[in-house]
Amino acid sequence: MFQGKTVVVTGAASGIGAATAALLAERGADVIAVDLNRPQREFGRFLRADLSDPASIDTLAAALPAGVHGLANIAGLPPTRPAEQVLKVNLVGLKYLTTRLVPKLADGASIVNLASLAGLGWTEPEAKPAIDDSEHLDFDDVAGFCARHRIEGARSYFFSKEALIVWTLRNRWTWRERGIRMNAVSPGPVDTPILKDFIETLGARAEEDMRTMDRPGRPGDIAPVVAFLLSDESAWIRGTNVPVDGGMYSNVLCQMHGF
Repeated sequence: MFQGKTVVVTGAASGIGAATAALLAERGADVIAVDLNRPQREFGRFLRADLSDPASIDTLAAALPAGVHGLANIAGLPPTRPAEQVLKVNLVGLKYLTTRLVPKLADGASIVNLASLAGLGWTEPEAKPAIDDSEHLDFDDVAGFCARHRIEGARSYFFSKEALIVWTLRNRWTWRERGIRMNAVSPGPVDTPILKDFIETLGARAEEDMRTMDRPGRPGDIAPVVAFLLSDESAWIRGTNVPVDGGMYSNVLCQMHGF
C-alpha cells in the first residue's frame, strides 16, 4: 500500500505516533520519524525536532526530502503542561510545520492531523472568537493570546484541538489543485503514557467518560485509521474529522439531541 512512498510521522517515539510509524513501515512506507526523543524501535530515518520552537521546525523542514507523500501530525502535549507550551506544540507548531512542508509534498499527498474528542466543542458559538483569532496565531503572540481568551490549565488542550479541527475543515480545498488533501482523526481516551495526565486533569469528567466506554482505546485502534487517510484509498476524503472513540462521540450527540 505504501511501497515507494515517504511518510513523515511526528510524535513517533511513543503512543499513537509510534504505532502509526510501525504500521506504515510494515506496509512498505519509507518512514521519517520526528520527535524530541529517539524512538526505541527504528522506523527508518529519525530527525529530532522541537515543535514549540520555530527555528527547530525550520531546520527540520530543510532536512526533509522533496516529494514527501504523507504527513502525520501526531506529536502533542497533554493538558498537564503549561498552556503556552500546549498551544505552541499542539496548534501553532503543527500548523507552522505543515505550511513549511507543503512545498516539499508530492502532488496527491495526504496530511492527517491528530485531533481529539476533546475538541468537539468547536461547534459551540462561544468557541468561535478564539478560534477565529487563532487563524494567524504565531509563536510570539501565544502568551498574549492565552491572556486575551483566558486560556489556562486544561482549557489549553481542549482549545488546541477545537482550533485544529476547524483549521483542518477550513483547508479542505486549499491545495486541491495539487491534489493535496488534509483530514483529522479524533480519538477518545487512549491508553498511552499521557492517559494518566488526562485523568489527573479532568477528574470526575474523565471518569464519567470512561464509564460510557467498553475500554480505553489503544494506539493500535487509531493507527490504521491514520494510515487509511494517508493512503490513496482515501483520495476523495477531504476536510473530514473522523472520530475513533469507541462510540463516545455518538453518545454525546444522542444526549445533545435527545435520542
